[in-house]
Parts: sequence; structure tokens; C-alpha cells
Amino acid sequence: MIAKIGKGSNMYGAILYNQQKVEKENGAVLLLNKIPDTVDGRYSVAYFNKCFEPYLSANIKTEKTVRHISLNPDPKDEVSDEQFTEMAQEYMERMGYGNQPYIVFKHTDIDRTDIHIVSTCVGIDGKKIPDDYDHPRSMAVCRDLETKYNLHKATEQEQKQTDKIFKKVEQQKGDIKSQMASVVRHLPKYYQYTSIGTYNALLSFLNITAEEIKGERNGEPIHGLVYFALNDKGEKVNNPFKASLFGKHAGVNGLQRHFGQSKEKMKTNPARSVLKNAVELAIHTTDSEKEFKKQLAEQNIQTVVRRNNSGRIYGITFIDNGSRTVWNGSQLDRNLSANLFNDWWNNGNKPELKAQDSPVSNTDPIDNQPTKDLFEFITQEHSHSSDLGLFSLLPQAQGEDYEEEQLANRMKKKKKKGRKL
Repeated sequence: MIAKIGKGSNMYGAILYNQQKVEKENGAVLLLNKIPDTVDGRYSVAYFNKCFEPYLSANIKTEKTVRHISLNPDPKDEVSDEQFTEMAQEYMERMGYGNQPYIVFKHTDIDRTDIHIVSTCVGIDGKKIPDDYDHPRSMAVCRDLETKYNLHKATEQEQKQTDKIFKKVEQQKGDIKSQMASVVRHLPKYYQYTSIGTYNALLSFLNITAEEIKGERNGEPIHGLVYFALNDKGEKVNNPFKASLFGKHAGVNGLQRHFGQSKEKMKTNPARSVLKNAVELAIHTTDSEKEFKKQLAEQNIQTVVRRNNSGRIYGITFIDNGSRTVWNGSQLDRNLSANLFNDWWNNGNKPELKAQDSPVSNTDPIDNQPTKDLFEFITQEHSHSSDLGLFSLLPQAQGEDYEEEQLANRMKKKKKKGRKL
């Protein structure tokens, strides 16, 4: 079972994301903890949001007050609603949130059934519930739940931190070739990626880029690969190194084999749906590119954005360091392509969040009045990530999406026409 812990400040967006699933009959509310039930058993975003207000209003100095946790069994596991409820209760109790208000949602709209828990880390006294090293603790709880409920074990990849720590290339340390070799030779053993674009997205975090070389020599076609080291601005800092210097896996043929193997493995990798959920939630709960990237980075997910010279986004790639897989936005879902993010971050058109009701003010009436009085029920941040996850995004970091190649070709044609004129 894979657990993802999201930390944010937008309670309304987190609730909306989950409640929309319920309203579209792709989800259900399994459990309410420290939240009063309603007379008719129906809920709204506004009602749930109001139930967290006493805690959020008491907040003293916690910036990220919202916790959104997903528990994702293997798709082959058959888990009943009763078991999901028990697992959620045990998980929250052991993570220190047993006395907090929280909602357990079940999602059924993807190739697996999972649960999402929305809560707050702020106690009724306004103090933050300690969450130091919550990711390692979460992994330990998941291992115990797998045993208790006879679930499939998460893969070794998911259970462990990165066995191989990859360090980014630093020009000032010298011997660039050896630094690059320590990355390029071993990266295929640990990460799955399906194209030169996603490969370069991963390499960009380590201050490396690969370029294809095509041409002819003595009438014979040449198709090879060369590698460059980059500085923190994404600029090349050395003459090219031939791929052959880094072993057979670093060349065109070796990469093509790896792409094919990765495609087959990623077809059934449960990380896809987990990552898709995390990206969709970040869209709901953040308001800028910076916030979006930061929220995902706290879940050990890196975002690589590719822009052309005019600033248009034509590629977006997500690196999930937990599962060690690299995905284009459109691989996760056709609606998560670069166009969506370009329209949001460059044109200010955030994807519309539809809801049955609007956020509640202090004077708004609460629909579905509970049977009991509404308020009766009433550390330092630690981000678990490998060294890879700590690197800054490079301005020209490479990624790709399904429309990237077409756009790039159109841009080239326009340049050629301009030269002729």
C-alpha cells in the first residue's frame, strides 16, 4: 500500500476535490471523525468546510494547516468499506491525528479503489500537531496494515528510499566526466522513463542534458547521442562527451531498449493513478506555478516545465521519486497536458472548479443542519525526499508532451520562413 501525504493551506479546495467525486457518483464518504453527521446523511463542501473552522481559526502560526492523505492498496487487493474505515482509523491514530476532525472519502473513478483523508494538523488549542519524520512513520504504518489485512506488499522501490543517491554535477568540483558517469551509468537501473524528453527531464535535475546527433559519414547514416554538463542556469559548461564513454546503456540503442521496457512496466504501475490524484489535487488547492511545484515537491514529486523562447509552456513532466517513474502530463491524463498549465500560468485561466455551493462566510446559513451542535465535536516541517528531490528547477529543463513535437516543428517552420524573407 502506498501512502501520499499532502500538506497545504486550502481546506476548501481539498474538500471540493473529494466531494466532487461523491457528487459525480465516483466516490463516497466512508467516515466522519469529530465531525457531526447531518439529518439526511447528505453533505456539501460548505458544510464540511465550516466544520473545520474552529480549528483553523484557532491557528497560532502554522502556515500549512491542511493534511490530505491518500492510502492506495495494490489494484489487485479487494478491500471492503469496513476494512478501509478500520485502516483509516488506525492510520490516523498512529500518525497522531486520532482526536482531530477528519473525513474519509473513497474514490472509485480510476483503475483502483483508494481512500483520501482530509484533516488539519492544527489542534483546537491552535497548536500544530508534531509531524517530524511523518513520511518514514507513515511507511511503517503501511507495512503493518499490509500484514494485518493481508494486502499485497508495496514494491521494494516504494518501500525504500533511493538506494542510489545521485548527486548533481558541479563544475567547480572538477572532473566533470567522472561526475556525469556516476549518474548516466546507473540511472537506468533505478528510474523508468519512456522517451528522450522524459529522460532529459530527469537528467536536468542533475545538471546534465543529452542531445541526439543525426547525419551521414561516408554515405552511412549516423544516429548517436552526446552528453553535456549544465550549470544551475541550464547553460552548457563543457564540450560534448560521447555516449560510448558511459557504457552501452547511455547510447541510442540502450535507451531505446530502456524506453520499451519502461513502457511495459509503467502500463500496470499503480504509481500512475496515485500521481494523477496528487497532481489534480494540487491544481485544486494552489494558485500559482510556484505553489503547485512546492506542494508536489513535498510529496517527493518534481515538476519539470518546458517553455519556448516566448515563454509558452509546451511540455510538462512529473518525476515521482517515490516510485522512480517519470511521466508526461498527458501520460497521466489527456486533460493534464501542457496546454492546461500554459493557459493557467501564462494566461491566468485556472481550470474551473465547479461546486454545488460556494465558500461559507460567518454569516451564511449552513445547509443540512447537523443533529447535534456543530462545535460540540470540537513542530517543524519535515519533507522526506531523496537528494534528487532537493534540486532547483532549471529554467530550460527539458520535458515533453504529446503536442510538443508538433509545436516545435511549427516554430522551426516559422523561423525558416522568416529567414527567406
